[in-house]
Formats: sequence, C-alpha cells, structure tokens
Amino acid sequence: MLNRRGLLVAVPVALTLLGAGCAAPTPPGSGDPGSILLADSFEPESLNPLLGYGAEGASKFYDGLLAFDGRSELRPALAAEAPQSSPDAKTWTVKLRDGVRFHDGTPFDAEDVVATYEAAIDPAYASTISSDYSMLADVRALDPHTVRFELNIPYSAWPSKLVLGIVPNEKLAEPKPQENSELNTKPVGTGPYKLVDWRQGDQMTWEGNGDYWGGAPAVDKVTVVFAKDDNTRAQRLAAGEFDGTVLPPVLAESVARDGFRTVHHSTADYRSIALPNTHPAAGDPAVRMALNLAVNREGMIKALVGGHGKPAYAPIPESMGASFEPAARFDFDPERAKKLLDEAGWRPGADGIRERNGVRAQFTVMYFADDSLRKDLAVAFASDAKAIGIQVDPAGVDRSAVAARIGDEGIVLGGGNPIDPDPQAYNSIHSSVIGTGTYNNPGQYRNAEVDAALDGARQELDPGKRAELYRQAQRAYVADPGLVYLAFIDHSYVMREGGWTGYQPSIEPHVHGTTWGPWWNIEAWKPQA
Repeated sequence: MLNRRGLLVAVPVALTLLGAGCAAPTPPGSGDPGSILLADSFEPESLNPLLGYGAEGASKFYDGLLAFDGRSELRPALAAEAPQSSPDAKTWTVKLRDGVRFHDGTPFDAEDVVATYEAAIDPAYASTISSDYSMLADVRALDPHTVRFELNIPYSAWPSKLVLGIVPNEKLAEPKPQENSELNTKPVGTGPYKLVDWRQGDQMTWEGNGDYWGGAPAVDKVTVVFAKDDNTRAQRLAAGEFDGTVLPPVLAESVARDGFRTVHHSTADYRSIALPNTHPAAGDPAVRMALNLAVNREGMIKALVGGHGKPAYAPIPESMGASFEPAARFDFDPERAKKLLDEAGWRPGADGIRERNGVRAQFTVMYFADDSLRKDLAVAFASDAKAIGIQVDPAGVDRSAVAARIGDEGIVLGGGNPIDPDPQAYNSIHSSVIGTGTYNNPGQYRNAEVDAALDGARQELDPGKRAELYRQAQRAYVADPGLVYLAFIDHSYVMREGGWTGYQPSIEPHVHGTTWGPWWNIEAWKPQA
C-alpha cells in the first residue's frame, strides 16, 4: 500500500492459494526427481533471436559465439576461443567449436553464423534487433570453422554482440520478414534445452538436450508457468506449488517459509526519469541539476524496494568495475537545489510552484500503467520535486501511447546490460541515437564531452584506457545531467532449497525472470549428494 508520501509500505500477503483458470501443473516432487517447476511474470512473444529473444544471451534454446559468465566476463560458447581483433577494432575473427549439432540434428558451422548475422542486418528479414548491429558491414566464412566480421566503425565492444543466438542457416534460406517464422514458436538452436511444449498464455516445458556440447543437463525437465500477477505467484509458491519464482523484493521477503530461500541479485538494471529536452522547464539545465539534487535516492530504495538496490547517478553501475566512476554522484541537497533555481530566475508563485518569464515549472512524467514500481517511483519523484517548487504530474499510460508523447513529456525508464559499458550507456545518453528508437535517448540529451568520451571508448582496445574514458563520460554527464537516474534495482527471487547444487548469484540485465535468477546456469546444476 502507499503511505501519504506515495511510498510503498510492505503489507503481509495472504498465504491462501487462489483458484487458477487452468489445470494446475504437476506439483514439485511428484515422482520426477530431474524436474523443476518455476513461475514467471513474463511470457515471451517470440522465441526467435532475430526478434530479440535472449538478447543478452540468456536463452536455454540457443547458444551464442560467446556467453556471459554471470559476473563480469564473456567466455567462449560456440566459439572455440576468444575473438581476435585487428589493431583498429574493425575486423574480428572467430574460431568455432567443432562437433556441435542443432536440436534437429544438423551440424553447426560457419555458414550458420554468417546466415544469422546477415539476417540481423538485412532489411528483407525485418529483424527487430537490426539497429543493435548497425556497426556490422559484412560477415563471411573463411572456412567451415572460422568467421570474420568486418565493421564500419572501430568498435571495441564487438564481443558483447557475439551473444546472439545462432540459428541454422536452412531456417533463413528465404529472405522474408521474421514475424511469421516458425522459429517464433519452434526454436531450433544448439542450447542445453529443447522446447517440447508451449501452451501460450499458460506454461512452457523444456527438455534437456542429451547431445549438448557442454554435457547433458542433470535437470532434464523445466516447466515454466506464466502468471503475471505478483501476488498470485507469491500465494501459489507459498502453498508449495512452485520450486521458485521472481517477485518484487518486499513481497519476496514476505513469503519466506521453511524449505525456501530468498535471494537478491545485483543488476545493471536502472530506473531513471527521462526529461524532455525541448520542454521550457524540464529542458532548462538549472532545473535538471536541481532535480538531481532534490531526489532522495536512498529513501526511495529503502521504501520502495526494501533496500534492495543502489543509488544511480549516471548509467554505469558499480558492477562494471574500473569503468564505474564513484565521484560521479549528486548529494541529496534540496536547499542547494532551491538556491540554484532562485539564481536561475525560477521564483515560487502563490501556490509554491516556481515560474520564470510566465513559464510555470510543471511537466508530466509518464509511467507504464501496469508497472507498480515505476508508478511508485514517479509518485516519489513528484513529491521530492514539489518540495523545491517544481510540479511533476505522474501519468499512467499504455505502452502503445508512449511514442506519441515522449518528445514533450518525461517518462520513468528502465534498462541495462551488464555485459559491457557500451550497450549500457551509448543508447541512453549519446546524441547520435536521437530519433533511432522510441527509448534511445528519448529526452534528446546532447553533450559534446560525453559524446567524445563514449566514442573514444568504443574505439579503445586497451582496457585501462577504455575504463578511464567511461569514467570521463560519467564526470562530464553529472556536470550537465540530462536525466535523473534513481537506482540500480536488485532482482529478487524465491527458490526451493535442497535437491540441487550449482546455484551462483549473477549480475543481471533489465530483462530477467526464470532464464536469469538462480536458474541462469541451471544446465550446470548437479544433484545434491
């Protein structure tokens, strides 16, 4: 529930099992010791990598050339070794693993890699990830086990693009839009699991790939039940129906019971307020700086996510090690914020809301109406803004309505990719991406120093010099902020204890759920002795 300041207060959840509209899945422990039953809030629309499935590499049906190790490194998957770069970071050569087969029995080789990446950038396939690979000029097979990528810009972050799931070239033989591809519902990859059943709107079942190049999974059956409502999943888990699920942090803690544990994973998943650059009030640098000083980030994290998160001031999280700049931050200082506004000519009116030259310091901040955390953040942000004389009007909207309004109104944004600082920061604050997508720098932030540092980091292969360029970008950003970054939120899960070993906490992207969480490496789990 919300208190008078609009902040979330935890309330006990009823532990009664709600009636489900479909037949209940087989309960855990019902005779299949190799199976796990999970619940997820999110059901994918497509299982096709070319339509965005497993964009950060977390797909149990597909492998990329590289895989994220869950912490801070990329490791070879379908690649036999680390990719080799030319000195200018424009040519990348990858040796491929031998003896790998797709789920349909066809052998994996360089032609499959070429076909997948060509389809990603060829307009004929209408891939929704094409803009993510705009730097790719050409890909070719040098021999059956070697691929060469030619880029149109120097791009040191290219390995982060090699987690794309590889599709059999036979499935891409005809250049046509992927919206009607059979891969959308019948994935064919080289991954540790095969899809054996998908009752859309209900549940999905994976079966272990006995011929997996990394070894057959000991957990040989995973069933994922789709239940969008958080409270419903919590109640069903508390009744013993599931082995695990993803939940908001406060709710996850409230359903703890014997035989289960709650875990919280660090992330690169930020929540921010994008401010419209062309708005007469929100676009003013003094207002932007004042808002960054006025928001109580620590208070929001404590009240809204039970303390499970870290304050965010710029797009790079602490988990990115040397690329993170700890000095790039804003103190919580409402009095200084008021002084800045006074000096900039924003004077309080009769109702306490500031004005300048007949312009009222008032603007709208949208949030997705089906996302309770974004709503709570919008309300809390509005409360802190009002305390310094700025009126923010939170507005719940359908996702389909955002594109038409985002140029004139603010919005609560989420995003994050832990694999590399480039996808984490570039699309958020670099001026070159303005107009390339609804959520690419939607506030139209422009800063030449930030752009130069991010561009330099893209081309720099020396890790130390590259990290310094990202730190430089963050320092330049906080001197002239374009958004109000609020928090990097933890992702929270409840999982059944016992039965298996192999759980390792991971650092997660914005998109998460049962392909991440405790189960991100489930193919490596072993029975508990």
